[in-house]
Amino acid sequence: MGMTITEKILAAHAGKDSVSPGDLVNIKLDLVLSNDITAPIAIKQFKEIGVKDVFDKNKVVMVPDHFAPNKDIDSAEQCKMLRTFAHEQDLTNYFEVGRMGIEHALLPEQGLVLPGDAIIGADSHTCTYGGLGAFSTGMGSTDIAAAMATGETWLKVPSSIKFVFNGHLNPWVTGKDLILYTIGQIGVDGALYQAMEFTGEAISALSMDGRLSMCNMAIEAGGKSGIIGPDQKTLDYVEDRSHREFTVYKSDNDAEYTQIYEWDVSDIEPQIAFPHLPSNARGISDVGDIVIDQVVIGSCTNGRLEDLRIAAQILKGREVDKNVRCIVIPATQEIYRQAMLEGLLEIFIEAKAAVSTPTCGPCLGGHMGILAKGERALATTNRNFVGRMGHPESEVYLSGPAVAAASAIAGKIISPEHL
Repeated sequence: MGMTITEKILAAHAGKDSVSPGDLVNIKLDLVLSNDITAPIAIKQFKEIGVKDVFDKNKVVMVPDHFAPNKDIDSAEQCKMLRTFAHEQDLTNYFEVGRMGIEHALLPEQGLVLPGDAIIGADSHTCTYGGLGAFSTGMGSTDIAAAMATGETWLKVPSSIKFVFNGHLNPWVTGKDLILYTIGQIGVDGALYQAMEFTGEAISALSMDGRLSMCNMAIEAGGKSGIIGPDQKTLDYVEDRSHREFTVYKSDNDAEYTQIYEWDVSDIEPQIAFPHLPSNARGISDVGDIVIDQVVIGSCTNGRLEDLRIAAQILKGREVDKNVRCIVIPATQEIYRQAMLEGLLEIFIEAKAAVSTPTCGPCLGGHMGILAKGERALATTNRNFVGRMGHPESEVYLSGPAVAAASAIAGKIISPEHL
């Protein structure tokens, strides 16, 4: 019996010829990640262990991105803890404000994650890097502390579910819509502790931005990880970014999956996830009349350059509804710079949208877009739980960048085709 791409990566990092779902393995890690919310806990635990130095100063990454730029004294203290630790440990990959970005957009951009890697991060959306053909998953801060000390972690090998997307995408449908549709079909626990492997001609047609967006939300279906087998598009993406060798793995034809889902994407229209679960997804034609107060275009899910280009295409020559606050957040400094060079920022500003420095801020109800009681937001973020973006009696709807931009103009959730 063959192995899936996930099993092959874990076997290689465990020093084994093969592994099977359910095996407990100890794996060597290529990268250990934390941010300004999770790193302080990990740092405290690291110091309690009594280890003097991290296992490899080049493989421990810290990014202050959730409450950065600091929103208050508490967040400033947390970010200071990262800064001090990074200085003490001489970490190569500590990213300060002005150099940083939203971690899950920044690391692929910087070439820090590569195909075939094994990565853990103290953030549930670490599964993003599966878009590059890596095994990546989120863990708790205590696990991260141990990994910073040893460069290793242990886990149970997950079984895999294969999702095959056939056909050609409809207009305005992106990777975000495919993953919302998927979660809507299987539920928030439909892939519990399993690797979600995405394949098919529609996946091959996706840009790298779209693939990263899909894998980013595997956790919203309960997945241990999301992954897409590398192809030439992947290799082209990492060619100028990679600074070390990497190995490309692909699933065997006789690999075993617990389930196989197969869909024709021509049946999938832009998706909207209604409150209060990402699985509460429905097509844009079934939305009805939903008036909104705020639109957020950004986050580790949809703050990449492709997302901004799509939003700008729709906003160009139009204005945001006067009753809507539209906040655009480029996910990294480089994305911000490129958007500026392409004139995208000018389009956003002329449309009466606000443009922010890179931050996770509004996605987790941190800052830069908190909702008041009774307000509704449409966001390109990844979660819409009760109180996720502010007051527990506010509502968050999820969509891709095209619907978000069109809705900002209309003042209600709408398809771009209806502008």
